[in-house]
Amino acid sequence: MSLSRKTSIFSLIVVALATLSSVFLSCAGTPPSRSEVPIAKAPIEAAPPAAPKPVEKVPERPPTKDEILAGAAKLLFSGDIAGALVLLDKIAPTVASDPGVALLKASILNSAGKTDQARAIAQEAVKLDPKNAEALYVLATVEGNAGKEKEQKDILEKAIAADPRHAPALAALGNLALRTKATKFAENYFDRSLAGDPKNREALIGKARARRRMDDPKNAEAALIDAMKAYPDWATPRVERARLYREAGFPANALTDLDEAKRLDPNDYWIAIERGIILLDLLKKTEALLEFDRAAAIEPNHFLSYAYSSGLRDDLGEWEAAERDYAKLAALKSDYFYAFEALGVLRIRDGRWAQAGEAFVEAFKRAPNRAHYALLVSLSWMRSGKMKDVRPFLSKVLPAVKRDTIEYYILRLYHDQSGDTDIAVRIDAEQNRDKRARMLYYLAQYYAARGNDTLAQRFHLQVRELDRRGIIEWRLNEWALEAYKIKG
Repeated sequence: MSLSRKTSIFSLIVVALATLSSVFLSCAGTPPSRSEVPIAKAPIEAAPPAAPKPVEKVPERPPTKDEILAGAAKLLFSGDIAGALVLLDKIAPTVASDPGVALLKASILNSAGKTDQARAIAQEAVKLDPKNAEALYVLATVEGNAGKEKEQKDILEKAIAADPRHAPALAALGNLALRTKATKFAENYFDRSLAGDPKNREALIGKARARRRMDDPKNAEAALIDAMKAYPDWATPRVERARLYREAGFPANALTDLDEAKRLDPNDYWIAIERGIILLDLLKKTEALLEFDRAAAIEPNHFLSYAYSSGLRDDLGEWEAAERDYAKLAALKSDYFYAFEALGVLRIRDGRWAQAGEAFVEAFKRAPNRAHYALLVSLSWMRSGKMKDVRPFLSKVLPAVKRDTIEYYILRLYHDQSGDTDIAVRIDAEQNRDKRARMLYYLAQYYAARGNDTLAQRFHLQVRELDRRGIIEWRLNEWALEAYKIKG
């Protein structure tokens, strides 16, 4: 569950507890004084024991409104939104129509993603009382959850027109201003919110974020410390302070805050991600990998954990697990061509050329301006026996490539399967060392595909001499040399 969603749940809990307080206060009576309580007198003689009466089974009574609201608040504390909704449905219709209870239900429905139902309840409350700031705030929150920021802003402004000190509405306007990078306006809203409620969580965090954006880490930290004092069991201020420390170059301090955040909220995806990133900063790759795996276990269908874990496993030589994570990343983030590139590279490593070709085709579809992907597609097909597919594929690629570039000449070589006599000279004249190393690799593989291992080894060794470790062809070249049993 995200930090922002947990904040909204906390707001629901506050509403629930406020509702409970009003219920208990209205129902509480005055206990009788001691003088009003009758005192039984002891009998002069003990009476004979009465015959036991049959025990009558008392029918179970339905839960009272107080019990339902208390139970709903408890479920919200545990994050069980669905359970809270089920419990609220048990309230009698006359009680459920009470504005406070109705708005509580609308807020919970909104957090559960049931936007239409939440909107209907909130709109009805606003219709009954157009100047009810709380009803307007709930309706604005619903519109914000639906992605309608303009409508959200308009309704929030109506809420503070009705109640200029409505702290939640002011804080929400501050967050909207932050999103549009109107940082000073945002801070003003947060200050006004805190003037009305010095412990408003959204305003405390918003103030810190605004100060951080204004390169004022000291006051950003001060706001976060205030939030920690007000809510010692809340993880978000520690996550925010960890970001401050990381930006200031204190990763160890950042990790300390994230350790505490993890203790407070062990099932938060983003805390796991942030902690993994800090561990990477501290060069603790194995511990970082455990944290990204923990994030994946919390939210298996979010792509970011796999973006980190796949690369880490690749670096650590865990090829099979790395390929699995790259495949998951590609499935979840289909426009991320690097995932398909990485899949192709790993498949070349153990000679799965046909599968490598499939991955590079997907990479090239998403990044058609990267000519080396077209070369990797062609190379994979050449090495997997699909030579007949190379020429028609490259016939479509070549017109989009500048004719005076070294990439064009290598693509033409792969297309024609001839004309290699002057390619080495052209490559040697290339000034960009990364590009030169790349093209030497593809020339070497051209000869390898044609069975000329002597020339293949010669050009693979030239790639190694250039020592361009930042390109993917470097790894492919090293694996090719390993296959020839040529050590570094």
